[in-house]
Amino acid sequence: MHARAAAATTAAFIGGTILILPTSHAQAGSLRKAPLIVSHRGASAYAPENTLASIDKAAAMGFGWVENDVQRTKDGELVVLHDASLARTTDVKKVYPHRAPWKVKDFTAAEVARLDAGSWFGPRYAGTRVPTLKQYMNRVSHNHQKLVLEIKNPELYPGIERETLKVLSNEGWLDPDHLRNRLVVQSFSERSVRTVHELRPGITTAFLGKPSVARLHEYARFADLINPDHASLSADYVSAVHSLVGPHSRPMEVFAWTIDAANTARRLAGYGVDGVITNKPDVIRSALQQT
Repeated sequence: MHARAAAATTAAFIGGTILILPTSHAQAGSLRKAPLIVSHRGASAYAPENTLASIDKAAAMGFGWVENDVQRTKDGELVVLHDASLARTTDVKKVYPHRAPWKVKDFTAAEVARLDAGSWFGPRYAGTRVPTLKQYMNRVSHNHQKLVLEIKNPELYPGIERETLKVLSNEGWLDPDHLRNRLVVQSFSERSVRTVHELRPGITTAFLGKPSVARLHEYARFADLINPDHASLSADYVSAVHSLVGPHSRPMEVFAWTIDAANTARRLAGYGVDGVITNKPDVIRSALQQT
């Protein structure tokens, strides 16, 4: 999330590895660039969210960064899905009508694999499946994309942080190149973000939410980014985050979500946010090109 093709770079040491890191807005001053665009659950305004089709759509539109959500099945498979329930984005009610409330954690991976995760979005996507995290990472790699991975509902899945890192490692995503500029792990859970940082300190981490300014220095010990709801942001808050140095000895950054309106994107760019997470990356790209 912190990488920008057009940004200046500085060098830093993390875990004994030389990393090339972007110059923050706090350092760049008048050279500040437009925010990085992250496709929320893929290009989810145009294809079913959190599916391979959605990240393929983002790639086809020319967007290198995508965001996803990770949860765990009853038998321990990590799958890419936003809700704790399968009901909204699959045909689980039809396939398993007597298993309400259809929680992900109550279904095996094989059962989830039977579900149609595309028809709800449109007939064109009928038969689209819920991807496993491994399948998803393979496609992101194939597309030469970069990933903001959200550990979703970690309180429901004890140990999911370690399991997620194992999949990332097995798929080659914890090598120096990926850690340098291709991966961010985030969560709404402060404990989960801390755990990821403790297990693998080289990973860029983000906290989803808006801690008080008085507490930001605590988050700077384990989070590189603070990622709030855009409606809660002000220019002063963004500046407060930028004034602090995170766990990797570089200024902290701010990515705002979920921004789909051009005027909102331009306002946040004026605040100095480092990135925006959006369902409509094309709309936001056009808006920011006009600033």
